[in-house]
Amino acid sequence: MRINYFVAGGFVVLIFFVIIFVTAILPATTFKPKPSAAAVVYTEQELRGRNIYRREGCFYCHSMFTRYQDREYGEMVTAGDYVNETPHILGTARTGPDLSNIGNNRYATDWHRAHHSYPRKVKPGSIMPNYSFLSKQDMDDLVAFLQTLGRQRNQPEWVTAPQELRDEFDAVKSHVDVNSSAAANAGRGIYMQNCAGCHGVTGRGNGPVSITMIKKPANFTRPFYKNYGDAMWYYRVKEGVAGTRMPRWGQTLGKEQMLYLVAFLKTLPKDSQAAGEEITSFQQLDDPVALSKNYNLIKQLGEQSPYGTGRPE
Repeated sequence: MRINYFVAGGFVVLIFFVIIFVTAILPATTFKPKPSAAAVVYTEQELRGRNIYRREGCFYCHSMFTRYQDREYGEMVTAGDYVNETPHILGTARTGPDLSNIGNNRYATDWHRAHHSYPRKVKPGSIMPNYSFLSKQDMDDLVAFLQTLGRQRNQPEWVTAPQELRDEFDAVKSHVDVNSSAAANAGRGIYMQNCAGCHGVTGRGNGPVSITMIKKPANFTRPFYKNYGDAMWYYRVKEGVAGTRMPRWGQTLGKEQMLYLVAFLKTLPKDSQAAGEEITSFQQLDDPVALSKNYNLIKQLGEQSPYGTGRPE
């Protein structure tokens, strides 16, 4: 009887080590994923910055992966993007925004320095900690790492509709001529019934419901919307806009109805300078084009040295 206990115990131990071998050791030694075109090979400075990012716990608030539902953040990531990421710093929650595509000079180096030194002056209302205690070397290294994020990805100047939505649009666009006045007239009725309450009768984002919103509805008469193609309009109507109260009309409207709505939206004049939108003193801080002109944001924010002597021990 006692021997049976030893046999059973030995069997349990054997099973335990088999599980460890199959789930951990074997994959670690045999799984060799191929790097994707977006995989980054870090320089020494960028690697130091990555270690600072990890040391300061930035991944507790920021993620570094974009999924299907995260299309607002840019191109979706693949497993091959992380071949050189050991240990990984993907993060788990998003107290702050995803940083997968924050680099590649999307924001100027000077902007990143100012943002980390005076987060609430650059982004009013931000809950990001102040990192002005970092030395100049540490700050430079951290910013160098941030500029690698998304560096290898092909980022369009404008957000584009995901490929699956473009394919869907191509499949259904033969049902409705979105360039016809008949389709636009049909779309006007759909717009008045579903959209005018927020976006206004003329599409300027000044509908009666807009006064209750912290993030105001889009002003469709801005020149910005000249860059929208038919598929992009269809994408916005169907999927809504993450982080706003714009609903996913694809759950309510049929595909032909959404095409009619696209036809109407295309007829709105695109010549307004965002009437009704406030211009703040910090607006240029969010403008990558303006920031590329070597603005000294540290001096502009009226502070002394943005750097500390290093992380407190």
